[in-house]
Amino acid sequence: MKQILLALKLNLRKLILISTILSVSGLFVVSVFILNYIIKEQLIQNSLAVNEKYAAKVATSANNQFGDMLKELNYSATLLGHNFSDQRLVDAEVKRLKNQSDKFNSVLVIDDKNRLIDFKPEQLNLRKDSIYKTVGIVEALKQKKTYISSPFWSIKHHLIVMISQPIYDIDQHYLGLISGSIYLQQKNLINEMLSTEYDFKKSYMYVIDQNNRIIFHPDTQRIGEKISHNNGVTYMMQQNAGQIKLINSQGVKNLAGFAQIPSVGWIVVSQQPTEELLKQANTIILKAAVGMFIFYFFIFFIFFIVWRLSRFISAPLNSLAKMASMLNQPDIQEKITQIDPWYFEVTKFRTSLLLSSKAFSDKITELHYHVNTDPLTGLYNRRGMQLLLKELINLKRDFTVLSIDIDFFKKVNDNFGHDQGDKVLKVLAGLMKDNFREHDVCCRVGGEEFIVLMTTSELEIAQRAAERLRKAMQTTHINSMPPVTISIGMAFWPKDSSDVNEVFKKADKKLYQAKNSGRNCVRY
Repeated sequence: MKQILLALKLNLRKLILISTILSVSGLFVVSVFILNYIIKEQLIQNSLAVNEKYAAKVATSANNQFGDMLKELNYSATLLGHNFSDQRLVDAEVKRLKNQSDKFNSVLVIDDKNRLIDFKPEQLNLRKDSIYKTVGIVEALKQKKTYISSPFWSIKHHLIVMISQPIYDIDQHYLGLISGSIYLQQKNLINEMLSTEYDFKKSYMYVIDQNNRIIFHPDTQRIGEKISHNNGVTYMMQQNAGQIKLINSQGVKNLAGFAQIPSVGWIVVSQQPTEELLKQANTIILKAAVGMFIFYFFIFFIFFIVWRLSRFISAPLNSLAKMASMLNQPDIQEKITQIDPWYFEVTKFRTSLLLSSKAFSDKITELHYHVNTDPLTGLYNRRGMQLLLKELINLKRDFTVLSIDIDFFKKVNDNFGHDQGDKVLKVLAGLMKDNFREHDVCCRVGGEEFIVLMTTSELEIAQRAAERLRKAMQTTHINSMPPVTISIGMAFWPKDSSDVNEVFKKADKKLYQAKNSGRNCVRY
């Protein structure tokens, strides 16, 4: 290697130039690889999140639609129960239910003997008073309650979902049912709400039932098809909602979000082919690489000028190197700042020396912070509270003392472990930070004991803040634990006493009153 360098007659300046070229080239290549990974990963995560939110939104809307349908059927069932034998009433109600909202493709009334009493539309050409025993009707009559069927084939060869309500008379005798059917392969309100054209980068949505059968798909030919060879179906059936990378039954990799429609147990899936998404990533990466190439070329041009001026580079570096051994001198920072940082390396070196000279001062500041702060919750500890309390008293600033204690905290540690107990402490600390103002002092003074110094002496404001914190803690779910509650006692300085110790004692006394009153309450 040494002989090669001698043969090339390389001096220090040439070595700097070659090193610069190799460094910039290597940095460019590494940047492109990193950019490729970050962009693709970000696009994938964004696609999964968007699909999950979209599926959840559609599932919620569909669930609401089913709820409205059941209400309409229930209204009709109640009305018919008062006079089920009035054929004109039955006919009018069936006609109204079919035509009023256009939510159902067909409406049937069946008595408790499986006889067809009435139907709409007329195009069904069904025979009244005949026995009507489809899968949905038989099961609905058997259950005698609100019923939503799984998809099944009707006698007219429609793939349908039947929604029904039982009809009872005023004496609660079962008379039959009224049902509305949704034809999955025809136009209806549900598939209008669910349907979507192929959207951005060929994303689309479909719906499957509990038996892995497709009940909605942009490709209507696939409705009724049972899904197989899809590695994500089992996972989706086990979860209520989420996101997943899957390979569909056609062998295509997809990024999917899914959500369950609670009332029927269907799964709404919104997905996008991974390959289509990555095509977009490649276009973005190509454009970014061109821009980066121009940028790095410009950097190389600057380095080339630096190489030409290399003799001037070493002067400030030598000066700083001499000062590196004198960092303990009192005026060294002033001397360092006098060095003219006319290029990046000198600026960096000078900054490093300035940081080194300040390290001791910064370390003292850091130690001061840790001494006054509780390491688990990030709140002030008892020492920090005393410092701020002294400042409030010196400023004669009225304040309220909120003494807070976690109810049955020992049971949390005993039943769920100390790691979960620590989690409860952190959650309460976070809620305290969120529920109080920046100038209110939040502290942890013991195991499960907390103090808040509110800079107000107004009872209504302090009580409202305390209740807000109590309710927030009660309604916050922490892993699999039952609700954890807190008790709060309040006292005011100097309203209750000019002696701050007496104020703290009164706050503790009110806390004990809250404990003795059944906990999960505020006393003042």
